[in-house]
Amino acid sequence: QVHVVESGGGLVQAGGSLTLSCTASGLTFVDYDVGWFRQAPGKEREGVSCISGTGGRTYYADSVMGRFTISRDNAKNTVYLQMNSLKPEDTAMYYCAAASWWRPYDPSVYNYWGQGTQVTVSS
Repeated sequence: QVHVVESGGGLVQAGGSLTLSCTASGLTFVDYDVGWFRQAPGKEREGVSCISGTGGRTYYADSVMGRFTISRDNAKNTVYLQMNSLKPEDTAMYYCAAASWWRPYDPSVYNYWGQGTQVTVSS
């Protein structure tokens, strides 16, 4: 059985930083691209960033380009999202998901999802 677990969310002031972690089990981790999505109340789920199985390809939404960095450690079955210069508009529930197809912005191709971790940025 596959499990995906996010951690690292919290409350931070604008301009601050957080690092989210996503750990998966029950799958061959290197075979999966891993994406981060976020959803704020009343808004659609948005693709934030994605990294390919070997880490050689990454994707960032325009809204986070230059502020967020995605990385992975396949030995630990973990993907990280370093978030810097956080803004109040980054406030959302952040979800990690694994996919066997490279379509980083499309939630429908992701097979496995975590329960999410809340990020709140105060102004």
